[in-house]
Amino acid sequence: MKVMVVGGGGREHAIIKALKKSSEITELYALPGNGGIAKDATCVNIGAKDLDGIVNFALENNVDYAVVAPDDPLVLGACDRLREKGISCFGPSKAAAQIEGSKVFSKNLMNKYGIPTAKAECFSDADKALEYVRSCPVPTVVKADGLALGKGVVIAETREEAVQAVKEMMLDNRFGDSGKNIIIEEFLTGPEVSVLAFTDGKTVFPMVSSMDHKRAKDNDEGLNTGGMGTVAPNPYYTSDMAERCMKEIFLPTIDAMNKEGCPFSGCLYFGLMLTPAGPKVIEYNCRFGDPETQVVLPLLESDLFTVMRAVSDGKLSECEVKFASKHACCVIQASKGYPGKYESGYEIKQVGEIDGEVYYAGAKITDGKLVSAGGRVLGVTCIGDTLGEAIEKAYAATKNIGFENAYFRKDIGARAMKAKV
Repeated sequence: MKVMVVGGGGREHAIIKALKKSSEITELYALPGNGGIAKDATCVNIGAKDLDGIVNFALENNVDYAVVAPDDPLVLGACDRLREKGISCFGPSKAAAQIEGSKVFSKNLMNKYGIPTAKAECFSDADKALEYVRSCPVPTVVKADGLALGKGVVIAETREEAVQAVKEMMLDNRFGDSGKNIIIEEFLTGPEVSVLAFTDGKTVFPMVSSMDHKRAKDNDEGLNTGGMGTVAPNPYYTSDMAERCMKEIFLPTIDAMNKEGCPFSGCLYFGLMLTPAGPKVIEYNCRFGDPETQVVLPLLESDLFTVMRAVSDGKLSECEVKFASKHACCVIQASKGYPGKYESGYEIKQVGEIDGEVYYAGAKITDGKLVSAGGRVLGVTCIGDTLGEAIEKAYAATKNIGFENAYFRKDIGARAMKAKV
């Protein structure tokens, strides 16, 4: 079968590497892919938001199945467009993708159906929002309503920071239309957990939990990024907690989406905070997380293509989904300066063997050489029988691949190791 994956980052590379294991796939395309992904799939220079180009390519090349991975094309309705042309695909409809595309929508959904989440106020008027943050408790969290490349959330430690965040989003248009409406919500405390789940709108199968590291610098300092590394499973997410989340959050969310007339099919990401009062939803994503995918999929023992088709056919309950009882660690190598200003174009070199996987996010081929071409450039993922072994192997592997101005955190997994003591 001919399969195409829409997207061009580290998450898509992880999906492609997992799909390559399927004996049923004869041809694998990446739209647009990148220079590193080109080793594993045929890259086609069609942007992830070019829905006309995506659909036309699929029709002209007799693509049998599509995986739409990034948030933008899902929110724009890429899966609807493909299905209208008879192409089966993995990913939610435009209506269901609202669960990530609009934080106001998701917050209203949780409040309406009693799904535990932080208390929040929604604003479309900047003056009213500014008036609110001048008296609300701090720290507080300010969120842009729409998509913002993972950077539309500000944890304001002081009132001045909250005011600045509101002004940047609503008055300075830092995130364009995504900041026209904002949410200001209470600051929750507790361990954070990411749980990706396969669902066909009826059955929910959570994948291995993971722990992301959003801050740019060690000790969780610096600016928020798209993610500087991950480990899986998350030691805070016990079997008892998993059972509670299934009952209080996962199944109620799927049920709520069905009742709202926008059933969710695909991968639903649950960003959770395990607060003293119990688990609460911080955010939903309508797709695989990045870089969570880079530690979750390497632990998947089942055939990913088989699972994806079971989801899109509404037969997930008939499919076995199995994960290895091991641990994984992914260390992201980014361009120095990310998420601020950075330079690209440095050659990516591998100087030794790597006992794991290298996922390329920001890379392109220039003059026959693979060079850095983005903020987050590559992720090195290794598996171990213990978390400590996985972390040790991942950092050892980073010594064998990199580029001139590479930067990476030195403490990925440190919090998780403390939790296991």
